[in-house]
Amino acid sequence: MSETPRHIVKITLDEQSIARRGPDVEHERKIAIFDLLEGNLFQPADAALAPPFHLHLSMVEGRLVVDIRDTSDASLRQHILSLAPFRRIIKDYFEVCDSYHKAIKTASPSQIEAIDMGRRGLHNEGSDILRERLAGKIEIDFETSRRLFTLICALHFVG
Repeated sequence: MSETPRHIVKITLDEQSIARRGPDVEHERKIAIFDLLEGNLFQPADAALAPPFHLHLSMVEGRLVVDIRDTSDASLRQHILSLAPFRRIIKDYFEVCDSYHKAIKTASPSQIEAIDMGRRGLHNEGSDILRERLAGKIEIDFETSRRLFTLICALHFVG
């Protein structure tokens, strides 16, 4: 059995950019970081950049800054992405997440499952958009993309 690659060994979010959305969302953010560090595929297109990497995510003027750093935290390359393609997905994702967190307290299991399926569908859609936006810049696998999308959501509304 092959070991899961871990190209990102440290991830930080700009504290000024983080949207505080309550304990459920904070918990999801922490899980996304933990899972991302446990296994991820993240390879910049520039072959001169070799893992392992530190990754710093922030928002600057409404854009996502993906700052790829070496293990001494020196910046190697930055990619700045417009979040316009993500806005509707993120808005819908937060609305469904809010519904999900309310539903788990009072709804039937089948209602919770239906909301969760919608939540996962939006999450997958956001992950696909992220992979498209990074195409030619950074190669990431689906699971890495999903976890990064969770972190983008944590940054989105403050930046």
